[in-house]
Amino acid sequence: MMFSYDSSKNEFLTKDTIREIAPSVFTEKADSSSTSKHYVHIPTENVIDDMASLGWGVVDAKQVNARKNAGYQKHMVVFGNDDITITGKDGDTVMPRILMTNSHDGKNAFTFTAGLFRMICENGLVVADTKFEDFKVKHMGYDFETLQDTIKEIISNLDLTVVSMNKMKETELNEEQMFNLAKSVLAMRVEGTNNTYNKDAITEVLDPQRSEDVGNGLWEVFNRVQENIMEGNFEYLTVKGKPRQARIIKNFKQDQDLNKKMFSKALEFVA
Repeated sequence: MMFSYDSSKNEFLTKDTIREIAPSVFTEKADSSSTSKHYVHIPTENVIDDMASLGWGVVDAKQVNARKNAGYQKHMVVFGNDDITITGKDGDTVMPRILMTNSHDGKNAFTFTAGLFRMICENGLVVADTKFEDFKVKHMGYDFETLQDTIKEIISNLDLTVVSMNKMKETELNEEQMFNLAKSVLAMRVEGTNNTYNKDAITEVLDPQRSEDVGNGLWEVFNRVQENIMEGNFEYLTVKGKPRQARIIKNFKQDQDLNKKMFSKALEFVA
């Protein structure tokens, strides 16, 4: 399957809206208690302005909850571009995203990660491939030219994403493979807790939420498993064996980490 590019529109956020949902994006000075005199403070707002000049607008923003370093905490800004939308022949439209994370406490460089936004279910996932790594830019080495080169490299690697998607769309799974994929992803979701799951949970995460995700194709199976895992559309078992409804994942750090792991696991099933 080949993909073409069309001009579907993103809904870009204004700075006022971004400020409401992630005020740490606009912190003008670094946290002096955690940074040295050699630290170079680059406000995330500067990057937003530079990305806009490259055609990328903000479509989402989030920040971690913080008590001690409020205003300096880690935050994420998600960028979209109206000129880059991937549309498959089957009508499944995917819009590439660039996810940038940063903080103003001197503990994080600018990190750029590739993501995908699926129009059918308005669901986002993070690309994780051994050939598609995160790009990091240190504050001290940041300038517009460095950012431009980084974005160009991410865009040039989008072909790798299309290849991965094509392979997933061309791969059919049998019942055992679907079961194992769902089981593996559920194990990721409860990792680090005392919670477990049973066959009912596996059935729940394999349940399609829309007609477009019905079928045994790896792409369809992965997307419905990914959505159900992220949205909490299943019941897990507590340490005492009691069923509990899972919750939607709202923490963007957990969201990114889990999405990367799920995407990598799905690629293991490519024929």
